[in-house]
Amino acid sequence: MNSAVVIWTAAQVDDGDVPAEHLPHVREILAWSRDYLVTAHPDLGRSGPVCPYTQPSLRKGLYYLAAATTPDVPAAIEGLRAQYEALSRTLSPTDQELLTILLALPHLDYADSAELDALQSEAKDEFVANGLMIGQFHPECDEPGLWNAHFKALRAPLPLLAIRKLVVFDLPFVIDTDAHAESYLERFAPGIPTRIRDQLVRRVSSPLATAKG
Repeated sequence: MNSAVVIWTAAQVDDGDVPAEHLPHVREILAWSRDYLVTAHPDLGRSGPVCPYTQPSLRKGLYYLAAATTPDVPAAIEGLRAQYEALSRTLSPTDQELLTILLALPHLDYADSAELDALQSEAKDEFVANGLMIGQFHPECDEPGLWNAHFKALRAPLPLLAIRKLVVFDLPFVIDTDAHAESYLERFAPGIPTRIRDQLVRRVSSPLATAKG
């Protein structure tokens, strides 16, 4: 197994079964996940929790916390993907959609998300092509919310990356580039639900899309 990252279940983090140098960071992420991701927020712009996958993932024991054993973040990202794929192979298709790993990166700058944003953007091409999502969270992340541009949904107490399986409802997150959209359509086009197709049509026909064309 790739040694660039080490991972623990939420239960192991709760029990303190984590080396002392990593325990405060993964505990902070787990507490934030339970306090923020699983709850509704008045500024979210839609009903339901901030992340609809977190609570089911926690409930089924498929929510993992990770730490890097190297300052080389690209190597840690590759290690994270290897860990994810090894776990995923043991799961049913339904459980694969709930498998989530969050990687703490406390050595990155807490006041500026530029480095983390660039690392996520660089990794995203290969992740999406392989049917995975990778998202960045940061104390100063300025990415606008999907349903309310003024809501900074990706803010977290420390820099981190999260990975999970790409699912059909991820369309809004993969139309940032043609390559991502093509990977998504190759995987899901035959069974895209009506409301997701409508999102795609609206996006393609929007003034912004026209201007970019």
